[in-house]
Amino acid sequence: MIYLIATLTIKPGSLPAIMEAVMPCIEATRMEEGCISYDLLHSTTDENTLVFVERWTSQAAIDAHFEEPHLIAWRDAGEKFFTDRKIEIIHPDQIVEL
Repeated sequence: MIYLIATLTIKPGSLPAIMEAVMPCIEATRMEEGCISYDLLHSTTDENTLVFVERWTSQAAIDAHFEEPHLIAWRDAGEKFFTDRKIEIIHPDQIVEL
C-alpha cells in the first residue's frame, strides 16, 4: 500500500468554494481502480489548511489518478484558492516529495 498526503494552504474565506469544487473529484476518485481510501480533512488548528489522506494499491494507480479528468478539473478549479501545497508519496520504504 502507498500513501499520498497532500497538504493545501488555502486563501482565507475560500473553504465553501473549495468544497463545492472538490466534491465531484472526491466521489469519482473513490471509485477509481486502485483507490483504497481518499479523504479530505480540515485542520482543527488552522482554518486555512486542508489535508488529503489517500491510500493506493500501487504507484501505477496514483499515476493513473493524476491523469483522470475529474482530478484535472478539480486542480484547475481549486488552484486559484491555494497559497501553498505539499504532496508526499509514502512507500513502505521511502518518502517522495513532489
